[in-house]
Amino acid sequence: MILRRDLQERVRRAIRHNPVVALYGPRQCGKTTLARQVAGENKVEFFDLEDPVDERRLSEPMLALRDLRGLVVIDEIQRRPELFPILRVLADRKPLPARFLILGSASPEMLRQSSESLAGRISLVEMSGFNLAEVGEKNLRRRWWRGGFPRAFLAKSDVEARSWQENFIRTFLERDIRQLGVESPPMALRRLWMMLAHYHGQIWNASELSRSLGESHPTIKRHLDILTGALMVRQLPPWHENLGKRQVKSPKVYIRDSGLLHALLDVPTFGSLEGHPKLGASWEGFVIEEILGLAGQPHACFWATQSGAELDLLLLRRGLRYGVEIKYGDAPGFTKSMRIALEDLNLRHLFVVYPGSDTYELEKRITVLPLEQFQTRLGDGRRVAT
Repeated sequence: MILRRDLQERVRRAIRHNPVVALYGPRQCGKTTLARQVAGENKVEFFDLEDPVDERRLSEPMLALRDLRGLVVIDEIQRRPELFPILRVLADRKPLPARFLILGSASPEMLRQSSESLAGRISLVEMSGFNLAEVGEKNLRRRWWRGGFPRAFLAKSDVEARSWQENFIRTFLERDIRQLGVESPPMALRRLWMMLAHYHGQIWNASELSRSLGESHPTIKRHLDILTGALMVRQLPPWHENLGKRQVKSPKVYIRDSGLLHALLDVPTFGSLEGHPKLGASWEGFVIEEILGLAGQPHACFWATQSGAELDLLLLRRGLRYGVEIKYGDAPGFTKSMRIALEDLNLRHLFVVYPGSDTYELEKRITVLPLEQFQTRLGDGRRVAT
């Protein structure tokens, strides 16, 4: 078992300071396991809303919950949205006899209801699959190829991991996504998800996807937003300011889990990926997810101009700007685009992340380094060292 100590501490800290904590993330990312690790030997009451017995226990939720003490965990909370107003009442009791840890597969509706009903009472903690810090640097290739979902990463073989991913995709399309408000046929949704995999790392183009799928712009955008809310897709927003240049104003789209990306692209082996047209984009998306998971940058963005200058990732730290370029190559060199980004965006420093092992300076404010060294620069995830 891989212990996720940093995430455990984040949840424990949130529980100490808030009557309700929502741990949310995609299905099968390990939320229930983490909740049991957080609870440890302490008194805890578990309710799993996918279990018919627990569902019946909560048929009268106020009666079932009001006399409980200690920590109360409610799993799959998105199945019972009517519980949010009841939790608000229970969270306002003085003294507070119980605190609530609610687990849910992310959806825009769940997050909206929790924030509206429990404003000022709830702390949101986002969770995804394993990251590189948790599995170790020696497992970088395995983590990139298989993704971070525990059952895929820990599978006995790549074949077993791919089988799990294909089953996950099918179950998500046939069952889970309907709970998020999408009524389109599973095959149509699969085509959209596969199209998004082929657009991985590219600028969002609703018109092109709409023509390809035979759907209207609003429908395509709504489905994209739902996949984003379910933490399957990331829409990385553009940065734009008054620079006297025409700048890109549409987001980039990424499949958030690299293993699911490879399954959707039907890439059979890592060796096949090394010769695939999406190799560089796959590495880019993998690095972005690792960096944003460590940096805690929900509002990170990219920058690009219509003339071709671009920056893969822009991070803001204490009013200072740091750039990240992501390259798949043996020894990335200096480019004109780097110079433009440094000057136009007034970057404090520009990091070039690549899959090699050496760290070296291209110029005074440009450093080439491996992903694991960038993690060291981030320290505890709250700062970027120069």
